[in-house]
Amino acid sequence: MKHILLILTLFISGCSIKNYEITQTKIIIIKSLKMKFADVGYIRSSDKAIELELFVAGKPIEKFTINHLICTSEGCMSKSGFNSDYLSSSYPDDILQNILLGNEIYDAKNKIITEDGFTQKISTKSVDIMYRVNPKEIFFKDVKNKIIFKIKDIK
Repeated sequence: MKHILLILTLFISGCSIKNYEITQTKIIIIKSLKMKFADVGYIRSSDKAIELELFVAGKPIEKFTINHLICTSEGCMSKSGFNSDYLSSSYPDDILQNILLGNEIYDAKNKIITEDGFTQKISTKSVDIMYRVNPKEIFFKDVKNKIIFKIKDIK
């Protein structure tokens, strides 16, 4: 019984309210088989968690909270489970948080430093990714899995 209570407590705390240190308002475009979105969103982050809140016409429509789990309005799941359901099962567990924060993906594989950021081109049998990060924009496109993330500053 103690083990069940401990597991339940950990599971519930994965979706609990967090105090975020950084909040950024961005134009966010997401296209995948399960998600299609193009409007304003907030990216909030701290050392331990990231939150992506999406809005349409000023009304919140979805929130993704990432820590050791990824929580959505449908519930919480493992990062690999989220990737399988929403993105691609071939992606590493931390890909969503790295994209949202503008960090390298795939352990910085094929990273090329540019004048104002970096690019990565990753091509395997299951992915064909172009990933570009600079101070004004994060762009991720996987041709094989038909997934696009574009995160831009609001001008």
